[in-house]
Amino acid sequence: WENFSDKFVEDIALWQRIFDSDDPISEKWPRGLKDQMTPLQKSLVLLAIRTDQTIKGLQEIIFKKLGKEFLEPPSFNLDNVFADSTSTMPLIFVLSSGADPMAELIRLAMKLDMNERKVAVSLGQGQGPKAEAAIREGKEQGLWVILQNCHLAVSWMSKLEAIVEELDPEKVAPDFRLWLSAMPSKEFP
Repeated sequence: WENFSDKFVEDIALWQRIFDSDDPISEKWPRGLKDQMTPLQKSLVLLAIRTDQTIKGLQEIIFKKLGKEFLEPPSFNLDNVFADSTSTMPLIFVLSSGADPMAELIRLAMKLDMNERKVAVSLGQGQGPKAEAAIREGKEQGLWVILQNCHLAVSWMSKLEAIVEELDPEKVAPDFRLWLSAMPSKEFP
């Protein structure tokens, strides 16, 4: 690492090969420097010569210092999410393109004997009153109310927010759950 810049200049033609490589971190580096460097030093070199490969270098640091489990996102477990929920706390699915949590939600509903006790409303123009009625009924009877596509009912979101704020654990059936789904949107509260 000492006098790295001088060595780099002397071996510029060899570093060009690293620069041009599809996978520079797996290439043999001039003077065996890669094997002598710490993961942080390797990441800094990658940052200097191939910024697009810096993430791979940082992942190596994380892997070596913290372990593989810190590189993998935790798996989503709807059963655990439900177990942590309450009747006054909405559960929100923030969707990505093509994602549909309904199959997993139906699986959980069947497992918990709620399949016949759920109401789904796909929001859009004019669906606010239908959604309000479903929530009112759900609170009283302990139903699961699923409001899909909240991002399509931006004008109704302030009303939904007020309804959620008024959910009182003393007045809401314990089995009631409010499930919401929306694409990412700055208008969604």
